[in-house]
Amino acid sequence: MAKTVTLPDGTKLPALGMGTWNMGESSATWKEEVATLRQGVEAGLKVVDTAEMYGQGRSESLVGEAMRDLRDDIFLVSKVLPTNASAEGVAKACRASLRRLATDRLDLYLLHWRGSVPLAETIEAFRKLKEEGLIRYWGVSNFDVDDIQELEKYTRPGECASNQILYNLEHRGVEYDLLDTNRFRHVMTMAYSPIGQGGALLQNKAVKAVAARHTTSNGPASPAQIALAWVLRMNNVMPIPKASSLAHLKDNIAAQEITLTNEDLAALDAAFPPPASKEPLDMI
Repeated sequence: MAKTVTLPDGTKLPALGMGTWNMGESSATWKEEVATLRQGVEAGLKVVDTAEMYGQGRSESLVGEAMRDLRDDIFLVSKVLPTNASAEGVAKACRASLRRLATDRLDLYLLHWRGSVPLAETIEAFRKLKEEGLIRYWGVSNFDVDDIQELEKYTRPGECASNQILYNLEHRGVEYDLLDTNRFRHVMTMAYSPIGQGGALLQNKAVKAVAARHTTSNGPASPAQIALAWVLRMNNVMPIPKASSLAHLKDNIAAQEITLTNEDLAALDAAFPPPASKEPLDMI
């Protein structure tokens, strides 16, 4: 049975989602990216994450095309830029996202990161969208502990559904206090870039050595699958790796078959030590 995560109201979602950062950028890869997203949804990866910022809306347009006849099978996530986070800006930005996505509602709408607009104003704008039926849930992204605590001044318990943050073996600072801060408030954590951005993580000797000890239904495990399995094992954390090809998608899905041993985890801890003290929140 596939692992799940839980929203504050008890709604359960598959623990592995699909990200779309840098997708929709090229007409040459458009068709393959559409096909990959569709295949992922059909394979049970129902959470699709995008943002108005990605490709200046092209990612949302790509997702809109991919889910044309699959909308009811998808838990759709998008994000509003902090420059659009005013009462008027949120209303306008959300409707523009809905047009690009060719849908009448978002399942989850996130503030991409904090800006100069007061949180209380953005939250009220989210509430209005929810009342109008344009979004089901709202949440935040790139919020650290102090941001989450400030958020509580303006919200009811369980109102903020998710906090999307950078989390992978190379960026473990959130383990010191943020992951627990989210869990305590029943805020589901979404982990972007779960396998890193460059090749350094995937070229690491320890990650390669762990990969050599595992196999999946797709064949020998890859370093990317180990990195993804490492995030997937965390309680109520949803990694949202990008998969722009069918081969990449199949690898991501197969990573769910990997159970890391205590020996594996110790080796990865030695190579990528957990935080010993509070660290500034990493963002990319």
